[in-house]
Amino acid sequence: MQLVRQNEEKVAERRKGHPGRRARAVVAVLLIAALGSACAGESGDRGGGDRGGRSGDGGGGGGGPVESATATPGRAGPDAAKKADAAKKAGAKKAEAAVAKAQARRAVAARKWKLAKTPLAAPPPPAVKPRITTRKGFEVTGGATLPPVFTSVPTKQKVVFLTIDDGAEKDPELLRMMTELKIPYSAFLSDYVINDDYAYFKKMQARGVSLHNHTLTHPYLPGLSYEKQKREICGQQEKIEKRYGKRPELFRPPYGNYNAGTLRAAKSCGVKAVPLWSSEAFPDHMEWREWDRDLHPGDIVLTHFRGKDEWKGSMPDMIRHVMKTITDKGYAVAKLEDYV
Repeated sequence: MQLVRQNEEKVAERRKGHPGRRARAVVAVLLIAALGSACAGESGDRGGGDRGGRSGDGGGGGGGPVESATATPGRAGPDAAKKADAAKKAGAKKAEAAVAKAQARRAVAARKWKLAKTPLAAPPPPAVKPRITTRKGFEVTGGATLPPVFTSVPTKQKVVFLTIDDGAEKDPELLRMMTELKIPYSAFLSDYVINDDYAYFKKMQARGVSLHNHTLTHPYLPGLSYEKQKREICGQQEKIEKRYGKRPELFRPPYGNYNAGTLRAAKSCGVKAVPLWSSEAFPDHMEWREWDRDLHPGDIVLTHFRGKDEWKGSMPDMIRHVMKTITDKGYAVAKLEDYV
């Protein structure tokens, strides 16, 4: 509109000196005003279209701004994906560094405790625990609704599980050794051999060890009536819960012997599963259940709380021997309760 005002002033000057040109001047002014209105209209349409394109569905004259608005998320998508990928890689590197640091500490502990090799680090446990079923040949009548009996856990990971039975030997060196080496294990306890020192197993529990049921007095269960079996199993459930604050969900029958009554009694007082074993560890040798005399992914290894009075070695000697076997075969020890 500034251009219109300038021309109007010039026309006024010319009108004074050149009356004959008045008609042409008026026409020129009207033409310029019309052009100015057209420019203003186009500018207004673009302004309205821009607002519509940014806040609405992009109809009308907002075609240009709509393309710009939709292009921004398109450009941000790859950027977000790159950031997520970078964060994932950074997390993986951080986890690897943590594992390496833990393994370095474990190597120091392995030398201290005179292990032949540093134990391997276990992989992360599964997000979903595998489905446990009774091993073929270990079934009982009506067993479909009873706790499963198994000797290994279904997994493809090269892990095995260390379990220790009864509780007769209470070696403080075992607690220190396993804590420093970060080797997980599970304890299946009988009250008649732990009742002289419940505190020892409280210390064990405080170190992350789960305490499970191995009956009150370690009898041959199939030789007992259902009621007596229930007393042995459920009585120990109550003892462990009272002493250690948690009712066990795993039960191991003495000598690995059971019948349908055993499993019914165990289920009646909260037992969810009955892990047996595929091999047994001693300070100087291994005994194998399987024909190939070897470890397999998910195998459960049994040993006992024993000392030099009954063994050719101590509990730490047993750990040194079994860990050499496990590590030499490329396996790591994982926590049974992470899988069952």
